[in-house]
Amino acid sequence: MEAMKISPINNMDVKRRNRVNTLRCILSSERVSQMELTRRLALSWPTILQNVKELTELGLVREAGAYASTGGRKAKAYAPVRDARLAIGVDLTWDHVNVVLLDLSGSVLRQAKGALRFSQDDIYFKYLVGLIRRFAETAGGTDRILGVGLSLPGIVDEERGLLRESHVLELRNAPLSRFTQQFPWPCRVLNDANAAGLAEVYGGNFSEDMVYLSLGDAVGGAILRNGGFYMGDHLRAGEFGHSTLVPNGLRCYCGKEGCLDAYCSAKVLSGCAGGSLSAFFDDLRSGNPEKRQIWRKYLEYLSVAVNNLHVSFDCGVIVGGCVGTYLEEFGELLRALLAERNTFEPDTSYLKFCRFSQEAAAVGAALVQIETFLESI
Repeated sequence: MEAMKISPINNMDVKRRNRVNTLRCILSSERVSQMELTRRLALSWPTILQNVKELTELGLVREAGAYASTGGRKAKAYAPVRDARLAIGVDLTWDHVNVVLLDLSGSVLRQAKGALRFSQDDIYFKYLVGLIRRFAETAGGTDRILGVGLSLPGIVDEERGLLRESHVLELRNAPLSRFTQQFPWPCRVLNDANAAGLAEVYGGNFSEDMVYLSLGDAVGGAILRNGGFYMGDHLRAGEFGHSTLVPNGLRCYCGKEGCLDAYCSAKVLSGCAGGSLSAFFDDLRSGNPEKRQIWRKYLEYLSVAVNNLHVSFDCGVIVGGCVGTYLEEFGELLRALLAERNTFEPDTSYLKFCRFSQEAAAVGAALVQIETFLESI
């Protein structure tokens, strides 16, 4: 039988994948030897040698001294040049803008947040782009910027270049170019909950299936599958805020009754503390009995939603958003309620509390640009 031949294209793809994986491994280390890279990646010494040489020539890796001798020649150490390329993430909402600067490892180098009321006027977009330009310049120049990732609240159709619908921004079928055309760098646009979900899983087991539930002023979510997003037939997968929690219940801002959003948005809590979510939790810390009762009721509704997601998807559930940032401190009752509600076992280890605070969506948006670059090496 004739030996099977590997096509040049496939061979090039394998080489590229090995090079990308080598860079990812170096980015995750402070410094590492070639021998350690061969062990971690299960690649041959010549392959690692060539990959490190190419990455060094690209300015993405540098020599970082040598390890102590173990009787033979000292092994060279290599370190990542994480700031060789940078990406900007922008989370745009109805009343503010959150901006972050990420290096190649996905670490946040700088962030800024400011009040900025959304408007469809040209002056708004010019001001927004000017703000991002100044942010990039003060971060050490613009020559290393890969691009901008822009997070928007609504259904984003990148293929057709449309923001199909955004209740928050009061837009329907708005061209994405309206948001991106003035940026001097490549710009990618994605839904805010998808962006935040990406930020939460990035750097861990990126291929692990996960459901992300965002508890902000509006409730949203994302379904992460095989290292990507499940978007659904109409790009509405993850719109958990508009699942019915209580039939004929409270009216949601969408006009329907009983939506999860009406019971578990951050506004439910901030609305009984003068509009301040932090004030609500300050009262909770002080043992305020009224706030404790409101919090318990909130968690009872939330436990129904989280349990439904877990039963439906049979995978981990991350709870994030501005309410999610308080769950590390105030979330034990939620775990207890979930243990009672779980049909199969009392285990609640599937519930994960978020890592990020307000900047999650901006971080996730920037990560899209980082990933695009890494995959192109």
